[in-house]
Amino acid sequence: MTTAHRRGFGNIRKLPSGRFQARYTAPDGRKIPAATTFRHRIDAEGWLHERARDLDAGRWREVEPERVTFAAYAEAWLRERHVNGRPLRPRTVEHYGQLLDRYLLPTFGPRLLASITPGDVKRWHAATLTDRPTMRSHAYGLLRTVLGSAVTDELLTVNPARIPGAGRGKTARKIRPASVAEITALADAMPERLRLMVLLGSWCALRFGEVIELRRGDIDLNAEQIHVRRAAVRTSAGHQITDPKSEAGVRDVSIPPHLLPMIEDHLAKYVGNSGDSLLFPAENGGHLQPSTFNRWWYKARDKAGRPDLRFHDLRHSGAVLAALTGATLKELMDRLGHSTPAAALRYQHTAQGRDRELAALLSKLADA
Repeated sequence: MTTAHRRGFGNIRKLPSGRFQARYTAPDGRKIPAATTFRHRIDAEGWLHERARDLDAGRWREVEPERVTFAAYAEAWLRERHVNGRPLRPRTVEHYGQLLDRYLLPTFGPRLLASITPGDVKRWHAATLTDRPTMRSHAYGLLRTVLGSAVTDELLTVNPARIPGAGRGKTARKIRPASVAEITALADAMPERLRLMVLLGSWCALRFGEVIELRRGDIDLNAEQIHVRRAAVRTSAGHQITDPKSEAGVRDVSIPPHLLPMIEDHLAKYVGNSGDSLLFPAENGGHLQPSTFNRWWYKARDKAGRPDLRFHDLRHSGAVLAALTGATLKELMDRLGHSTPAAALRYQHTAQGRDRELAALLSKLADA
């Protein structure tokens, strides 16, 4: 249900999305809506004030009644989009902007929202990124989400993007967790100053962006905890410091005791004395670039016999190891910084499979 706010000129409604829609009645009796909805009521009031001033000055006939194009709505949507009360992450904004510019605006940009039909969407989908199914699913997913927001804002009655399965890419890559021996081999094969990155990525299940933003002040050796408060995100403009991936990503991760001597040694050898000093700085003192890390990582994983592993797979491996200890679903969610149980359940299921493998190995020992 929407709530209406009457005023001397025009009408402002608060929509279910929390945004505000402004419209006024033109001299010819038509209801003229703003080209987009507004995040704040004061912005909607400002738009109505400008329209009223045009009417008072007799300029209305010179003003083309505003109609909402896909480009106008999508650009405002991207600029003001919030998820769970939080703005989009910089890298997400950049990714969505590229999808809009390259794949959506050339076809739908000048079109009025209300003129886009399911047939238009199907024809676009059939001709777009046919050789890149994952990217096509991303572009379609963005189109569907933007048009879905237009439905919520009551600029459309139904979403014309409704192709079954089009928002799903290829089946997710199956990850084989690294064993304890493989994690050790991977770390040993890295340069000494980067070994701890591998160990924190696995045993503490940290994301790459969280690891490269860790600073001396985030390490509490007395409490044996890592305070995860920020992440570094690489964009075309360079690294930006942002919050972790979700609210649950702000967390304190207990350090496995066997890592404490390695952390103390790393702090002494490679980290400045300031609490703001990065744990893994680049040679220029800034954040470590993924390309710099990968130059060594690719060699290390080949040497360890696991050329399939990405750095993020270490987080998966650490989650499975935590599940093998008997961690509850809530404990896994807290350690990994997950806000929903779906991912943690996946690690528990994987751990159950690994437990069967361990049981089989125990039987082999008994037979021997």
